[in-house]
Amino acid sequence: MTQAQHSGGNGTGIDTDRVIDAAMELAAQKGWEQVSLLDIAQKAGVPLSRLYGRFPGKQEVLAAFSHRVDEAVLAEQAGEDLEEPARDRLFDILMLRFDHLQPHRESIRNILDAYRRDPLLALGGLRQLHRSMRWMLEAANLSSSGLRGELRVEALCAIYAATLRTWLEDDSADMAKTMASLDGLLRRIERPAAVLEGLRPARRESHGTAPHDA
Repeated sequence: MTQAQHSGGNGTGIDTDRVIDAAMELAAQKGWEQVSLLDIAQKAGVPLSRLYGRFPGKQEVLAAFSHRVDEAVLAEQAGEDLEEPARDRLFDILMLRFDHLQPHRESIRNILDAYRRDPLLALGGLRQLHRSMRWMLEAANLSSSGLRGELRVEALCAIYAATLRTWLEDDSADMAKTMASLDGLLRRIERPAAVLEGLRPARRESHGTAPHDA
């Protein structure tokens, strides 16, 4: 890692990872709403003035954490087989993301609790979620551009958020409940997505029979 990467690339000389880790540890210990920027600075062992130069607010710390997870997932996906079905690629990518989140489960639980009580904080988290899911789509070789891309981003955000709720309560050693939830959600949208993409026609009722629920 270069010095620019290590310090956030802005000349503050801060170990960004150390700040992120300090913030996540504090979030697990006392809840995100109770964590102050001074707490983070002291925990990370950096002057408050330098922390300000890199992280003007707590939301920027959370964005840096999400960015770090994104980078880790993208780095590990670089050599993946893009010939696999899109659903399989997305499943692998999102499960890899949950793998990286696993050490921070309690922190994330407390951060999401804070989001529920603070709409402005939640709005910042939603923006970051959209950015992350856009990159997860690109890693799966699915374009996030244009109207079709925006629909993909919205769908993946919904799938990820629903699976995240299962993951928070998943006490299995191998995240079996999380995998089952994610797989089910991806399968549920697979056929509508294929129709949208023009990969196969919508199912037609044979012999003129009326449509019915499957």
